[in-house]
Amino acid sequence: MANSVPEIQQAMLESIGVDTVEELFVQIPQDHRLTRPLDLPPALSERELRRHVVGILAKNSTTEDNLSFLGAGIWQHHVPAAVDEIVRRNEWLTSIFGEPSSDHGRNQAWFEFCSQLGELLNLDLVALPVRSWGSAAGHAMRMAARLTGRNEVAIVRAIDPQRLSVIRNYCEPPEMANHIAIRLVAYDPATGLIDMDDLRAAVTDRTAAVYFEVPSYLGVVEHQAAEIAAIARAAGAETIVGVDPISLGVLAAPVDYGADLVVGTIQTLGVHLHAGGGVGGFIASRDEPRYAEQYPTLFISIAETLEPGEHGFGLGLFHQTSYGLRDKGNDWTGHSVYMWAIAATAYMAMMGPQGFAEVGKLILQRAHHAAQLLSGIKGVRVTFPSGFFKEFVVNFDDTGKSVADINDALRARGIFGGKDLSGDFPELGQSALYCVTEIHTLSDIERLAGALNEVV
Repeated sequence: MANSVPEIQQAMLESIGVDTVEELFVQIPQDHRLTRPLDLPPALSERELRRHVVGILAKNSTTEDNLSFLGAGIWQHHVPAAVDEIVRRNEWLTSIFGEPSSDHGRNQAWFEFCSQLGELLNLDLVALPVRSWGSAAGHAMRMAARLTGRNEVAIVRAIDPQRLSVIRNYCEPPEMANHIAIRLVAYDPATGLIDMDDLRAAVTDRTAAVYFEVPSYLGVVEHQAAEIAAIARAAGAETIVGVDPISLGVLAAPVDYGADLVVGTIQTLGVHLHAGGGVGGFIASRDEPRYAEQYPTLFISIAETLEPGEHGFGLGLFHQTSYGLRDKGNDWTGHSVYMWAIAATAYMAMMGPQGFAEVGKLILQRAHHAAQLLSGIKGVRVTFPSGFFKEFVVNFDDTGKSVADINDALRARGIFGGKDLSGDFPELGQSALYCVTEIHTLSDIERLAGALNEVV
């Protein structure tokens, strides 16, 4: 830890047997070090700094001031005020990591997170969250590679490009010893569903896992999921399914159609939009040794104590993590997003099973109503009009305008339009991914339709 008191710094150096701080960094090559002073602006007072930062933030266009239909990886959902109240309490902030004996309440909250998410997923083994959905998927693929001794994964191409980029990092470059080759599986541009013939061709005796998402990045609910899992199983591969847990009040849990490992986001469980932050990902599976032994993440266990009627909580399988074995662990997890687990715990507890069913139905109704209204605008077409949850693809080819031009015009009217897909998915033409959730009212949807009608 940095410390500006020379006497304390010297005592620390002496205790570890070195004379100078410089000796702690000998492994960093000289040509990697900065040899000049940092060019920093003059120091500001607290009042001046606050004014400076507020001035920068004031340039942002936010979802508080604009009507947003953006999703594509981070979504706007309602966060009950009670969730905010709980996560802001100092008890959580001051116990971000300590011993189980000193952080009993935090460990209980983490245990409840794993238990509630497990109930939602219909699975018994849920780890503490990692940094993002992409991180969770990457870890799961490495788990599958260790389980099967294979070094390929098949991934449907209809995936968030940023998530795929993270997964590629986890699969490592071809020059690395633990490289996992990625085979992208085509999807049908007419339906948004996985191309089953291409999947059968991609899955071989070298395939460690097949990865797909329900709903997919393009919003489509993959009704061929059980058949996909069967193809993977027949080849001796694991089935990894990515899922948005807020959909599980109305959609079947992935394990019910053959998933072995389930990953996904926790951002939709009580976490606000944070300028691209606020993300987190989970990994879950059946409670079987072959899976448990491959997790790189932390688990929370519960046990009876010597005092009748009392329970304690502790870390489980700690020895196989990078916390326990450092570079010899199953994978490197580093610090993670355990604070967001507190928000998700509060959110799931408040929602309960009925709450998830109600919010899921509300999202389905409003998203499909929005799609109907938009498809009634001349030149506008919903590409996959049935079988989606909260996101759907809107095509503007027949309007003669680009998505970029349309989104510019919408922003001028105080609306954030859908995510432009034309660069990442050129086969879909001038299309955008629109997101409608429980926060969008009927008047919000009508305002969007009216603005788009004007723009096109």
